[in-house]
Amino acid sequence: MGIIQVAQHAEDLERAVGFYSDLLQQEPAVRFEPPGLVFFVLDGVRLLLERGAPSTLLYFSVPDVRSRIEELRAAGVEIVGEPTRIFRHEDATLGPAGTDEWMAFIRDSEGNTVGLVSRYGGLSIR
Repeated sequence: MGIIQVAQHAEDLERAVGFYSDLLQQEPAVRFEPPGLVFFVLDGVRLLLERGAPSTLLYFSVPDVRSRIEELRAAGVEIVGEPTRIFRHEDATLGPAGTDEWMAFIRDSEGNTVGLVSRYGGLSIR
């Protein structure tokens, strides 16, 4: 069993499409109008933007959360949690052993919180 789709609330679909296109650095895979559904495809998992969907806390993997947060800050995105080391993977239960997991949080165009996650291999980053 695996995750095939997650949905995120988008009050203003066009505004949300612009935000997520910039954040994900890709255009939507498909749009259905009506009823007002937009899909992005990320590593085989569909991200659905829809007015009727509830707000969901999504976490996206990024190569370097610290630099990505600075890019988003410069673009005017609200940062709600600065990059922070949250976990060290001593074993491979939740991620590659020997890596540090860092997270930061932003607010999307619709008021939803979105997490950004990076793993740094064996580095002691402050």
